[in-house]
Amino acid sequence: MKILILSHRTLFPQNGGYPIVVYNTIKGLVNLGHEVSLISLDEKKQNDRLHATDDILDKINYRSHHVDISVSMVDAFFNLFSQTAHIIDRYYNEELENIIITELQSHDYDIVQFEGLFVVPYLAAVRKHSKARLIYRAHNIEHQVWFRLAQQKSDPFKKIYLTMLAKRIRSYELQQLAHFDAIIVFTGQDEKTIRSYDIRVPVEVLPISIDLLKYTPDCDKTEFPSLFFLGSLAWLPNREGMEWFIDNFHSDFSNGDLRARLYVAGNDIPEQFDDYEVPGKIYIQGEVDDALEFVNNKCIMIVPLLSGGGMRVKIVEGMAMQKCIISTSLGAEGINYKHGHNILIANNRDEFYEAIQRCIADEAFCKTIGANARLLAEEQHNVEAVTLKLAAYYKRLAHA
Repeated sequence: MKILILSHRTLFPQNGGYPIVVYNTIKGLVNLGHEVSLISLDEKKQNDRLHATDDILDKINYRSHHVDISVSMVDAFFNLFSQTAHIIDRYYNEELENIIITELQSHDYDIVQFEGLFVVPYLAAVRKHSKARLIYRAHNIEHQVWFRLAQQKSDPFKKIYLTMLAKRIRSYELQQLAHFDAIIVFTGQDEKTIRSYDIRVPVEVLPISIDLLKYTPDCDKTEFPSLFFLGSLAWLPNREGMEWFIDNFHSDFSNGDLRARLYVAGNDIPEQFDDYEVPGKIYIQGEVDDALEFVNNKCIMIVPLLSGGGMRVKIVEGMAMQKCIISTSLGAEGINYKHGHNILIANNRDEFYEAIQRCIADEAFCKTIGANARLLAEEQHNVEAVTLKLAAYYKRLAHA
């Protein structure tokens, strides 16, 4: 089959769940012999970063186009009096739309897959210029993320603004989902949410998949006890979750009540996070050169997610690296876990504290949780098995 994928982030760098999921999907489809094209919206100009090289780029038709998604204070102010959501509108670019149209006019695709809500502004153009089956892959239920963010705010003005934005996103999201031929979600929870809106479009649940051959844990290099967080703090749920965690446990780490080091790594960490750093206790590392090496060298992974949705790629990766993971129920949403067997669930400060203390006191317990987590990743998140199901679903749609 000929498949075109549209994404709102470039394939590289692989520094977040979104590009990792898109990359693994493409690699799996290529390995099955399908012809894949990718058009990516590029939020940063080419000279803003070094580009990674990967042999997958030689096997696909790949184009990216820079789009300035920044929003001025003036734009944000005037959007208050609009009925649209600027957080989505800013991803539309006429030049990129023309690139997509030209691609569709030059090639006869069987499937066009939209990776999330921020490429949906190009849906009308794709529908007009292609007879392909159009699939929406929901990395999360976007309006749900914003409603949950609003609920976390104590500032009444921020709560009101985020609630208003969430309502606009919801209106747009539900309206657009009805225009696709099929929807793919990562979790059963997201499937139930979409079906509850009476959207008469087929919904298929296919979990996040990873290439397990890339994840080779070496326990001899792991520092015990140590806790870590790895993720993009440009994503507000991650940032707010980590702010909550450090605010609640900063004194426990710095005073030695929790006898372990805490490492925080990822891209787009705000400068004010430097104020959390305590020499020998709390390390704010920023973006690391080798994410898997960083994960391998640490012991206990924390996922203090208080808002958001979808399935967390970093948890699946952590499981593949045999990490003992402590997560909120929301953070582990969609993963077929068993609390106390292959993950530890903690939803408030006391539960996190108890889980951390137990892990610090018992290295063998941590290793057991990690080993069971790896088995779960192998059983349910293997890229070969998931991609076979995805390709079979494409085939049914294309011949329907």
